[in-house]
Amino acid sequence: MIKQKLLVCLLALGLLFCFGSASAQEMKFFRIGTGGTGGTYYPIGGLIAHCISNPPGSRPCDKGGSCGVPGLVAIAQSANGSVANINAIKSGVLESGFSQSDVAYWAYTGTGIYEGKGAVTELRALASLYPETIHLVARKGAGIKSVKDLKGKRVSLDEPGSGTLVDARIILEAYGLTEKDVKADYIKPTPSIDKIKDNQLDAFFIVVGYPAGSVVELASSVGGELVPIDGPEADGIIKKYGFFAKDIIPANTYEGIGETNSISVGAQWVVSANVDEDLVYNIAKAVWNEKSRQLLDKGHAKGKSITAETALDGIGIPLHPGAERFYKEAGLLK
Repeated sequence: MIKQKLLVCLLALGLLFCFGSASAQEMKFFRIGTGGTGGTYYPIGGLIAHCISNPPGSRPCDKGGSCGVPGLVAIAQSANGSVANINAIKSGVLESGFSQSDVAYWAYTGTGIYEGKGAVTELRALASLYPETIHLVARKGAGIKSVKDLKGKRVSLDEPGSGTLVDARIILEAYGLTEKDVKADYIKPTPSIDKIKDNQLDAFFIVVGYPAGSVVELASSVGGELVPIDGPEADGIIKKYGFFAKDIIPANTYEGIGETNSISVGAQWVVSANVDEDLVYNIAKAVWNEKSRQLLDKGHAKGKSITAETALDGIGIPLHPGAERFYKEAGLLK
């Protein structure tokens, strides 16, 4: 975190030096909370930050420069995921962040995991991004063919503050297990993979748009297995919570791993209601322009799923007024 703040300061000083104090006064920073570096939030956040940034002194869009918001420097920050991002938005540490659709709804309404903690009423939606599939990744040879096989195994449920931990608990419960039934660890996917390689961990959960970089790395190095989340237990989860949908991870998404049934939630870009309406309007306008479309399509496999036409899918919290204005002007919202 200290290194990250130092980099931000150095960037600001560099821009001051290059473009002078007049331009620097127009510079605005906009932070996007993402997830761990081994997931999909972080690289997608970097792509979106690139799409919407246009630092002072940059060439204009019509002259081959950035088509982002004039004067804006957007920064994708590695974080612990949905819950941590929403809490940071609430406290003012972040302007925006990525969240699972279920966690965003629970936070705004003060229900689910936020019951008794107070609703995050200042939370607003900017866009729905792409489906996030729940991956239950197992060490090859660990003998884990079903969620029920996790009993007595060494399993990482992800870090506290992550949406993955929330969903892992829901899945365990659906299959008749609790955290006490497994030897639970609470670490991110990248260190989980290191532990699997050292035979110190048997499985881990990750909620991510496939292909996940961490799972790609594991499958191509020592190999791994995906455990299906399906059957009446998965049907029960979908019926009880409503935020989940049936999903399939296609064969060969990860080397040597066949088609796997699972469930998914939606990845959403949420923002504080306190962020200026015009700024959010211009951010929405920038992320959905043609140049951004090209960057998203080429930058990540999941980028092609991020479209203006699906930007309102599954949103269960109010839109930010700036985003609402853009979608109405674009004919996407009545």
